[in-house]
Amino acid sequence: MTDIMLLWDTPILFEKLFKEHGYECLRVDGNSLGTPFLPSSKCLMVPTGFANPAYTKVAKGIENKGRKIADFVKKGGVLVVFGACMPEYEYDWLPFELSYVEEHMQSPLEVVDDSMPCIIGESQEPVECDGYFSRADGEVILKDEQGRAVMVKKEFGEGLIIATTVHEFPSADFLGCAVDQGKNTRL
Repeated sequence: MTDIMLLWDTPILFEKLFKEHGYECLRVDGNSLGTPFLPSSKCLMVPTGFANPAYTKVAKGIENKGRKIADFVKKGGVLVVFGACMPEYEYDWLPFELSYVEEHMQSPLEVVDDSMPCIIGESQEPVECDGYFSRADGEVILKDEQGRAVMVKKEFGEGLIIATTVHEFPSADFLGCAVDQGKNTRL
């Protein structure tokens, strides 16, 4: 069984992070989404920069397969998606409204909802973010020092969508929570 599917088209450091924490990870590209060849998984993770063609070519596959991704979540999967790293980006492929503005910054973060482990662990230091969400039809989990959403969650069907602009590796507790909350689901 695959714990986490990582949506990217080349090797990336996230893969090493998952393995270090004991998670089975499979890297897939955007065109593979929804094909019968993918195994089931509990969590789909879309790393920072997914929409920027300077980093990867997965955006078109993601945007074309938005319904498949939504079905994955609706059936109990957990989707964790990071910042687009574009000046502005509409997450039109998600089943709720989410708008992103790129603004690289370091900011102390305010925890608004502590119902899940923090993505950055217990750090009280300023945290690197690549932007913020200017519009989010979901529950705000973290805000930057200007009160802007940098992490939101949205329950959808039996699953959960977590979107964040935090530009750091997720904590072990956060990864565990994302995997544990997910049901083994086909994409």
